[in-house]
Amino acid sequence: MSGSTSTRFDVIIIGAGPAGMAAALTARQLGLHTLLLDEQAAPGGQIYRNVLGVQPAVGTLLGPDYVHGGALAHALADSGVTAWFGALVWDVSAEGVVTGLRDGQSFQVQAPQLIAATGALERASPMPGWTLPGVLNAGAVQIALKASGSIPAGRVVLAGGGPLLLLVACQLLDAGAQVAGIVETSAADNRRQALPHLPAALAAPGYLLKGLRMMWQLRAARVPWFTQASEMKIEGTARAEGVVFSSGGRPRRIAADVVLLHHGVIPNTQLSRLMRAEHVWDEVQLAWHARVDEWGQTSLPGLRVAGDGAGVAGALAAEHCGTLAAIGAAHDLGRLSSVERDRRAGPVRRALSRQLRIRPFLDALYRPPQWINAPEADVIVCRCEEVTAARIREMARLGCQGPNQTKFFSRCGMGPCQGRICGNVVTQILASEIGRPAAEVGAYHIRAPLKPVPIASIVALTEFGHPTETAGVDTHE
Repeated sequence: MSGSTSTRFDVIIIGAGPAGMAAALTARQLGLHTLLLDEQAAPGGQIYRNVLGVQPAVGTLLGPDYVHGGALAHALADSGVTAWFGALVWDVSAEGVVTGLRDGQSFQVQAPQLIAATGALERASPMPGWTLPGVLNAGAVQIALKASGSIPAGRVVLAGGGPLLLLVACQLLDAGAQVAGIVETSAADNRRQALPHLPAALAAPGYLLKGLRMMWQLRAARVPWFTQASEMKIEGTARAEGVVFSSGGRPRRIAADVVLLHHGVIPNTQLSRLMRAEHVWDEVQLAWHARVDEWGQTSLPGLRVAGDGAGVAGALAAEHCGTLAAIGAAHDLGRLSSVERDRRAGPVRRALSRQLRIRPFLDALYRPPQWINAPEADVIVCRCEEVTAARIREMARLGCQGPNQTKFFSRCGMGPCQGRICGNVVTQILASEIGRPAAEVGAYHIRAPLKPVPIASIVALTEFGHPTETAGVDTHE
């Protein structure tokens, strides 16, 4: 690939969610020449999407946790940080060269310190009927609500587990949607596994009270609520028509026009995998995350991962992790002594510790059911290439020992999403089929481009063809 690079920044931060914004603000305060890149048109990430432009009524509906992101975004706008929005990062080299696409033109920038703040993805929920029109992830509906105040029409059924499922249900109720039912799939044993973590969770009463308020609201609205559901499938021909499942030892069915699925979120590791950083399989969260130290430093010198990419812990925890990553970067660049680094980090670590108290309880309580990661034979796992669970198991019987061999022989994971959706499930299907731990089975190798880009933009890669640098947040240019 032609094109030259220029080391014009001390640190490049990829992702403008809570971790990325906090990292950028801290790096700027520490005197680092900072560049913030994000694919969206404005700061906020998925959790705070459109927080600067949201309608006041919608902001009130989404609640104070969402509105908190506005303070971060406004601080960023006033900080003088160079921020390029609408910038799709599609390659990062081990030398810290970041290649992206903006306004149809590719650009390259470089820095000795990179902070990946790429957040999390919703976990795939493969089950019969999950590819029907009218079936979405719960997070997709929340994005529509944040972006335009839109809500789904007709009867809405929410299925899965996790705090977000209840939050979206309450938000839809407040917005006037017809919530026809909630179907929780968390296994009965989850409560027993979560119980030892309850004392620590009680030290974070705000989260528990918020959960109780959501439960009370749904009960008060008389929303049908089923627990410990199994044998779930979505019925329909041209689109979703209902959800069928077992609960309480009885078969059930709820008519639905829209089905929202959610089984938690998992770290988005595409960028850190592209750079071949070390990753760890988390048996509790059932997902991969980058291996990092207390400053977000990965196994690759100069690459830090901040926020949910290093383990899902929530927006406020991600914010603190972003701050720590920037402090660590400043120390490695010689801008902070070890004493000053540790002094600045102390209050942040204490705040982070408070946010993490609730996580073991939530992770155990909402651990995904086994059947989500072991779908029935004819269920499509790879939506891009329409590869079924049976086909993946066939690959294992033919001798494939990991996702990359399976990809070669079945095309599973070769689609535009590059395994973002199917990768986690494929690892667990193979692990079960060949009788090895998921950590040994491994994950897909990721190659550039991270996302589809026009060939013309690659060919026309210019010499440091960056957008105009401006003080403050450059939202369009």
